[in-house]
Amino acid sequence: MLMPNLRPSPISPTVDFDADGVQHGFLRLPYSRDDSAWGSVMIPVCVIRNGEGPTALLTGGNHGDEYEGPLALYDLARTLDPKDVSGTVIIVPAMNYPAFRAGTRTSPIDKGNMNRSFPGRPDGTVTEKIADYFQRHLLPRADIVLDFHSGGRTLDFLPFCAAHVLPDKEQEQKAFAAVAAFSAPYSMRMIEIDTVGMYDTAAEEMGKVFVTTELGGGGTSRAETVRIARRGTLNVLRHAGIVSGAVEKTPTRWLDMPSGDCFSFAEDDGLIETMIDLGESVEAGQVVARIHSVGRTGGAPQEIRATMSGVLAARHFPGLVKAGDCAAVLAVVE
Repeated sequence: MLMPNLRPSPISPTVDFDADGVQHGFLRLPYSRDDSAWGSVMIPVCVIRNGEGPTALLTGGNHGDEYEGPLALYDLARTLDPKDVSGTVIIVPAMNYPAFRAGTRTSPIDKGNMNRSFPGRPDGTVTEKIADYFQRHLLPRADIVLDFHSGGRTLDFLPFCAAHVLPDKEQEQKAFAAVAAFSAPYSMRMIEIDTVGMYDTAAEEMGKVFVTTELGGGGTSRAETVRIARRGTLNVLRHAGIVSGAVEKTPTRWLDMPSGDCFSFAEDDGLIETMIDLGESVEAGQVVARIHSVGRTGGAPQEIRATMSGVLAARHFPGLVKAGDCAAVLAVVE
């Protein structure tokens, strides 16, 4: 699995990915620091294997302030019976474990954004070393990858499962079939602002079936979104033929992000006022948010207008906003 001209990964797994049964262990990454000269970052991992069959790689905590994925995956690692499995399930509930423990989007060690660090480096920062291990050792094992996201502390989303439009239409069709199986209240044909360095891109370039989510946000979780995550995980595993049982389908509403016009950004600092709620319809030209100056009274708010028609799929979450922050995301109902 090693790529030429790269040194071996410094990460050592304490589990055997090829052994049958249930194993709970760690991806141990040496990390020498002031409070622990020979210390390590210990990233929890669970492997549930029962004979030959496809492999699913399930990940949460790619960003450390997003909680539906970790809640669903820690629970699955505890409860999934290997007798119900045909193949292998690899569960990493908190990919960027330092960020997860700190409750921050990026790592407190090196400020690394895991989802902008691929393919990583075995001799790089802590975040780059983790990305490199996934790139060279875990992704090659997987047939299907489910990576959980939500809005973290700065965005709030409609609860949706998503895949990307891809050049390989057979690969794309398999991904959207898995999205349909997940059965979130919304299903999204998604585009990204910037795909460079993303885990998604790394998996898709290997030809993997890659599925992701955005399940709420605001730096917390809700009972509804955690239920969606738990049910959706089992649905994807059943769809892939890895876990026995029928997919529990629920109604979903398909959305599309056709272009960069979906995104609206703040041009000034201030106090943001969302003018419509998530899921509500928007017409092109409609004011979706206003930014009020907080430096003094008497100023007119800056209006942010929709550049397309659709529904509000995401909004900025905290009351205060900075220039350049994403203020709103629109999507088209299919």
